[in-house]
Amino acid sequence: MLAKIALLIMRIGTGMLLVLWGGVRLLEDGMGAKLAEKYYGGVGADSTLQLAFAGFEVAIGALVALGLLRRFTLPLSALILVGGAIPIWRHFLDPYGLYLHTDANLLFFPSITVAGAALALIALRDMDVLALDRVIGKKR
Repeated sequence: MLAKIALLIMRIGTGMLLVLWGGVRLLEDGMGAKLAEKYYGGVGADSTLQLAFAGFEVAIGALVALGLLRRFTLPLSALILVGGAIPIWRHFLDPYGLYLHTDANLLFFPSITVAGAALALIALRDMDVLALDRVIGKKR
């Protein structure tokens, strides 16, 4: 039972993180572009692209949290979450900013855990029996 609850918590947590970050990008004008400029070298900083990505991120996050279409949504969420963690790798190796960077932010450190959770959800998808697509599939 603990594994079922752990997978449920990981799925809801990673899904809701995407919903919340996508919502911030949608609601706070220019937020996505600022993030793209600062952490991704300006790639994807176009405001129209950011709005489209934000909507996509919210939709994927909601589907992940609910446990729907997991065959597609879990890899997409992992791509977003692992992809988001890669540019801040210095913060994992040097969380206090003593050697590799000067902008220490301990709030970046949990990104490595979230990335791992996203990958674990893919690896353990068959064990996530509380996902809606699994529950609905059993009723057929």
